Amino acid sequence: MIAEKPLAACVIGWPIGHSRSPLIHNYWIKQSWLNAEYRREAVRPEDFAGFVGSLRERGYVGANVTVPHKEAALKLCKPDERARAVGAVNTLWFDKDVLLGTNTDVEGFLANLDTATPGWDKGLSTAVVLGSGGAARGVIYGLLTRDVERIYLVNRTASRAEAVKTQFGDRIRLATWQEMTGLLGGAGLLVNTTTLGMTGEPPLDVNLRCPPSLVVNDLVYDPLETGLLKNARERGLRTADGLGMLLHQAVGGFERWFGSKPQVTPELRALIEADLKASKEKK
Repeated sequence: MIAEKPLAACVIGWPIGHSRSPLIHNYWIKQSWLNAEYRREAVRPEDFAGFVGSLRERGYVGANVTVPHKEAALKLCKPDERARAVGAVNTLWFDKDVLLGTNTDVEGFLANLDTATPGWDKGLSTAVVLGSGGAARGVIYGLLTRDVERIYLVNRTASRAEAVKTQFGDRIRLATWQEMTGLLGGAGLLVNTTTLGMTGEPPLDVNLRCPPSLVVNDLVYDPLETGLLKNARERGLRTADGLGMLLHQAVGGFERWFGSKPQVTPELRALIEADLKASKEKK
């Protein structure tokens, strides 16, 4: 008997060696007893369109897309409403011969908060979002689906923040970094979508003069406990870290490619935490 060729998916980026996606998806593949594999593909920006155009020929049923290709992927597939609103695609899959695209960062963001801080959106009227890049747009899209009335966008570059407000409408309010401390006094959620506080980046200095009900979410997952999260926990605030979002955003792609919905478990989280720790010790 001839063995069936395994199903295959991949993550495409440049560079790509840092990606934890293979650890996550190959863990689920093993747990599900699937004849499948998930790989990294290092693809230069100038080669990206050609690579995506040949996904089928390369044996892939779909792919994740990461930096710096998310915006380019939007033009190479049939994106759904969410991907168009966010302006970026991070998940590709085939429906017959049509390459479809979505952005699972939105559901990853929401699912992480729902799991880590249940009820975070109950009665939530005001949120503060730091940054105005692709991650911020995904967060804002998610918050709008949960009917948050006011989202204050804090960004150093006014023109980028204005573009986000133009895209999403009047529920977006623009604010400066100097105004942030005052805004937190009336907010129910603070989300950092910037790289500040990430290993190798400048620290994020936020004065958490806020009510004890404030939920703090940092999308950075290296380090696992950022300065912002440490500060929040010392004040007794509820928090959600970036690793939870990384895990939850992976669920949608796996389900589309392989037909079963995986679970984000403590065992999987411990596996990724151990890998992050080992990587840090090597440096």
